[in-house]
Amino acid sequence: MTPALVLASSSPTRRAILADAGVRFLVDASGTDETLIDATTAELVAHFAREKALAVAPRHADALVLGCDSLLDLDGRPYGKPASQLDAERRWQAQRGHTGILYTGHALVSTTTGELHAEVVATAVHFGHPTDLEVHAYVRSGEPLDKAGAFTLEGRSAAFIDSIEGDAGNVRGLSLPALSRLLRHHGWSITDFWTDQGE
Repeated sequence: MTPALVLASSSPTRRAILADAGVRFLVDASGTDETLIDATTAELVAHFAREKALAVAPRHADALVLGCDSLLDLDGRPYGKPASQLDAERRWQAQRGHTGILYTGHALVSTTTGELHAEVVATAVHFGHPTDLEVHAYVRSGEPLDKAGAFTLEGRSAAFIDSIEGDAGNVRGLSLPALSRLLRHHGWSITDFWTDQGE
């Protein structure tokens, strides 16, 4: 019997990625502490993804629990969600015209076996050159305040992203190819979790 796939995140974007791909899943947000520790950006997202998955796992039997975490690395420094509008504005003033690396950690744990597999995916984001007025208007829209790196590909800031190199889903918070690989490590295919499977 196919186990339940549980997303240990309240992110509406991650939910939308799975739903749009026809994946059947449950949501159980972890509520774990995401205070930055002394580590590289890749190590941080791997750590937080693992912590989220492990925090939710005990609440579910016969399930695969997926934890994800995203941070933007700009010049070797990790950036999560901005703390305020002022913080978001300062970030955009610093990152425009530069390239950042969006890292997302993915951790998938089986509550049946206790086995955990993880993967970190990196995507380069080439920021455009929005003017001060455009940055101010964007920040006042409120959109960047709950986004890692203070931007998103599918919203207003799409106009300020020149290009990316890599997985667009990863920038949005969940790489479907990474999830597919992690499911295979547990002996399952992503097709086993399609909503129309067996119907």
